[in-house]
Amino acid sequence: MTTETVVQDNDPILDTDFIREMTRQMRALDTYGVYNGQAPAKILDPFVLTRARRQEIPLVGDPDEETIARVKAFYNAIAVLIEKECRLLAVPLVHLTHEGFGRALITVGKLVVMDRTVRDVHRFGFESLSKMKDEADKYLSVALERIGQYPQVAGL
Repeated sequence: MTTETVVQDNDPILDTDFIREMTRQMRALDTYGVYNGQAPAKILDPFVLTRARRQEIPLVGDPDEETIARVKAFYNAIAVLIEKECRLLAVPLVHLTHEGFGRALITVGKLVVMDRTVRDVHRFGFESLSKMKDEADKYLSVALERIGQYPQVAGL
């Protein structure tokens, strides 16, 4: 993959709650300390798939462990933001086959607040951090709306 960094250290998006949580999640999933001392822009740079980066990835392929960790970090961060908003435990579940297909769920109590089919995980990424945040905001708003509709189920 192209080693040139596309996320800049002074990007204002790095100061948003979601992006800060993404950085925390990536650090939490880093069992070998690879991200110790690295700036958030460098940690989150692999999430950005520019056109050139996307062209380097084959159309068919199996996801590697780093890519799977990025997928899990994305949904974990959404779950944490749900918890902050509604003060109820949100549990993310990401189940993938070795070929990169599967499902991502987030439950609050007995309520499924997010259910997403995941495909082509080896190509997981976004055009920019802003697009990633927009996608997460969409999932967050739908989840909070569902919790508002069914608070008794979410409280179980």
